[in-house]
Amino acid sequence: MKKSRIAAIDIGTNSIRCIIAEVSSEGAFKIMDDEKATVRLGEKLAMTGVISAEASARALEAIRRFHKLITGMNVAAVEAVATSAVRTAANGKELIAILSKELGHEIRVISGEEEAELTSTSALANFDMYGKRYAMVDIGGGSVEIVTAYGNHVEECYSLDLGAVVMTDRFLVSDPIDEGELRKLQRHIRDSLKRTFTGKKISVDSFIGSGGTLTAIGCMAMQMRKDNYVSIHGSEVLHAEVVHLLAMMIHKDLKGRRTIPGLNQDRADIIVAGVVVIDELMRFFEANRVLVNERGIREGLLIRATKRLGLAAGSGAPPTWKDAIKDFARSCHVDELHATHVAGLALSIFNALELPFGMKPEEKKLLEAAAILHDSGYFISYGSHHKHSYHLIRHAELFGFTPRERELIAQIARYHRKSLPKRKHDAFQSLKEKDQVTVARLGGILRLADGLDRRRNGLVQSVSCLFGGTTITISLTATEDVSVEVFGANAKKDLFEKAFGSSVVFVTS
Repeated sequence: MKKSRIAAIDIGTNSIRCIIAEVSSEGAFKIMDDEKATVRLGEKLAMTGVISAEASARALEAIRRFHKLITGMNVAAVEAVATSAVRTAANGKELIAILSKELGHEIRVISGEEEAELTSTSALANFDMYGKRYAMVDIGGGSVEIVTAYGNHVEECYSLDLGAVVMTDRFLVSDPIDEGELRKLQRHIRDSLKRTFTGKKISVDSFIGSGGTLTAIGCMAMQMRKDNYVSIHGSEVLHAEVVHLLAMMIHKDLKGRRTIPGLNQDRADIIVAGVVVIDELMRFFEANRVLVNERGIREGLLIRATKRLGLAAGSGAPPTWKDAIKDFARSCHVDELHATHVAGLALSIFNALELPFGMKPEEKKLLEAAAILHDSGYFISYGSHHKHSYHLIRHAELFGFTPRERELIAQIARYHRKSLPKRKHDAFQSLKEKDQVTVARLGGILRLADGLDRRRNGLVQSVSCLFGGTTITISLTATEDVSVEVFGANAKKDLFEKAFGSSVVFVTS
C-alpha cells in the first residue's frame, strides 16, 4: 500500500506545533512525530501591537528546526498556518514572509473563521455527537474559536479575542492573582460573549474542547481524580471540576501553580486566564461538561491535506464506534466470524441479566467492543494473548470512547481467559470500585461466551437465560452436538459465578 507523509504546522500565539503523519492511499493516517516549541509570539502584543524581536527569534529557531525535521522525514506535503498573533500584529506579515522562506513552504495567515472550521473538522472526526446540541471550542493564546452544532451539522462559527496569553497580559498582572483583576477579566469575557451573541440564547449539552488550555485542564482533572489512563483524549471534565480548579489556582502564586499535578510548567503563567475563559463559556452556554480533544487545529490541517492530495477515502459519512472497533480488529487480524459470534452470545446473556442485576445500557457497548477485540492479542502471539489484548486495546485510538471506557474495554478483554482479577493485578486494583464490578461482570459474561464457541464454528446458535434464586440456567440452542462447547463454558464460568453471586447450569435443546 502506497503511503505519503504530510506535515501540519500551526503557528499560534503561545506555541508553534509541527505534526507529521503517514497517510495511506485509503486516507487513513498515523502520527509519526509531534513537536512543540513554546515561543510566545503574543507576549506583550496587547500593549505594543507588534511581535517582539525576542519572540520572532524564538519562532525563527523553531521553524528552522521543523524544516530539518520535515526534510529528513521525506514529507511530501505541508499545510502551515499562522493564527491570532500574526493576524493582529503590525509586523505579522513581515515575520511570516521570513518564516515561510526558512521553512521552504508557504505559511498562510488564516482568519478566525477558518480556525473555527479546522477545529470543527477535527472534532467531528473524533467524537460521535449524534442527536446532541453542543459547541466546539478551541482556546488558543490569542483567540477563542466557537462552533455551534447539532449532531454532524455545523451551525455557526465565531472567533473572539479571548486567548489565554492576551487575557493574561491585559488583566492578570499580580502574583498571586488579585481579586479585582480577576473580576475585571470575568466581566470582560461576559461582555464579549453578550456582544457576540446579541439576542441569542444558546444552551448546549456539552463542549468539545481543544487547545493547550483544555488539554491542561484535562490533565489536571485526571490527576485530581487519581485516574490512570493512557491519554486524556476524549476524557470528560465537569463544570464543577473546572470551578474547583479555578478556586484552587487563584490562591497560588506562579511558583505554586508550577507544582500543580498535571500542569506543564510552561503554561503556569497563563493557565488561570484560560480556566476563567472556559468557566465563563460553560456558564454562558449552560454546558455541564467538556470533552477534551487533544488533536484540534493540527488534525484539521492533516485532514485538509489528505483531501488536497486526493487521499481522502469514503463517502464522507461520519464514523461510528462500531466502525472503529471493526477497523482495529482487522488491523490485528482478528478472526471476525468467531469474534462476532462471541459478541452475539455475550449480548444475549447481557440482555437477559440487565434488569435483574441493574446493569446500565452503556455497559452493553463496552461488552460488545471487548468481545470483538478479545483475541486481538493473537497479533503478537498466542501465549498470554489476553494480556497482549489488554495492552493493544489500552493504547488504541478508538473513536467514540473515553479514556475510561478504553481502559474498561481493555480489562474486560484481558479477563476472557486464564486468571481472575487478583490483588496483585495493579491495573484492576487502580480502578474505582464500581468499575471493578463492571469489569468483573462483563469479563465474566465474555469469558463464558468465549467458552461457548470453543471450536470457533458457531455451533451454539443462540442462548437464553432463566434467573431463579441463586442459579442462572442458560439454555443453548444448537442443531449438532455441543458437548465440547458446554465443557468449554463450564471451564470458564468461574468469573461469571463470582461476579453475579450465582451458580450457572447449562441445558441444551
